Amino acid sequence: MKRQDPSHDITVHERNPRGSTYGWGVTCWRGLIDKLHENDPETALAIGAGAARWDRGTAYVRDDVTVREGDEALGIGRHNLLAVLAERAESLGVRLEFGREITDESAVPGADLIVAADGVNSALRETHADHFGSRIRVGDNKYIWLGTDKPFASFTFAFVESAHGWIWCYGYPFSEDRATFLVECSPRTWAGLGLDRASETDTLALLERLFAGPLDGYRLIGRAQPGVAAPWLNFRTLTNRTWSRGNLVLLGDAAHTTHYSIGAGTTLALEDAIALAGALRPGDGTAPALARYERERRSAILPMQSAARYSAQWFENLPRYMGLAPEEMFALLGQRHSPLLPYVPPQLYYRIDRTAEQSEALRRLKRWLGPRVAGTLHARSRSSA
Repeated sequence: MKRQDPSHDITVHERNPRGSTYGWGVTCWRGLIDKLHENDPETALAIGAGAARWDRGTAYVRDDVTVREGDEALGIGRHNLLAVLAERAESLGVRLEFGREITDESAVPGADLIVAADGVNSALRETHADHFGSRIRVGDNKYIWLGTDKPFASFTFAFVESAHGWIWCYGYPFSEDRATFLVECSPRTWAGLGLDRASETDTLALLERLFAGPLDGYRLIGRAQPGVAAPWLNFRTLTNRTWSRGNLVLLGDAAHTTHYSIGAGTTLALEDAIALAGALRPGDGTAPALARYERERRSAILPMQSAARYSAQWFENLPRYMGLAPEEMFALLGQRHSPLLPYVPPQLYYRIDRTAEQSEALRRLKRWLGPRVAGTLHARSRSSA
């Protein structure tokens, strides 16, 4: 907004200190970079300059390794991304106030617009919970965000069968010497392995043993910042009946969340910001602009929300697919956003998927039933085992 009109008076209130963040790396798919180039090329170039890149996926299943080509993607560290955004905002004249949390609109009297981008636990949203009509669905599986000094060259999945069930990881680089390493499993496996009561040190040691193959001797790191241990969580899918109230509007995870297995959270938040700035046209009232923003973004994220829901279900029902040959399993991993997959026997679906590659009519049917999502390792790619 400041770039569109320098006369705007904009302040960002950030509850954390400057340079402080949680988590490890952020995934940016090609579509987001293209949109940033259209709306703020300086930011797009800065993100690209500090990012790791990949265009394929690797899956470890027991002793087998499968590689598939996929969409181009970038990984950037959260600290790096926040530094890029903060420097760009300040260069345009936006004020940044760190270490100040806003929990009520009365803290910013006289504001024409208050944008609540304060996450899934948004205090501003919860102040008016009845109005926004928030609903949260808690996922079954347990997960933990970790880091590693393994320099992964691709987006990596690893599936390990333990005595208590399957446990798996997602690994992707965000710098030359760091990567995100997310581990997920069912509650039964989590408790059976003793992860429900293990210390941080014991947790990291156990996971390093389980994922010794893909880690190849590198270590896991449990703390993204000193003094804050990584917790085991259940993913919460948030939806809201409406995204605005008067001059208060929700953005990003405060408005909607999508399961981490499709890597879209940061992308959707930045695209929300682009759309909100575009909706606030000179001369229009606030209410029509916010209604226009919500209509546009609800329509845009609907396919992503559907894909995320089916992707989460795929992992919650992982044993259904682990009897397949590794190449077949990896192909269905790339199709996990399909609404048909849960209702078709996996081997039959795989054969249909292979046949669809030779039929334009079947390809159109597949696209209609389950639109391709940015970041998915898609079925048309070559593969090797």
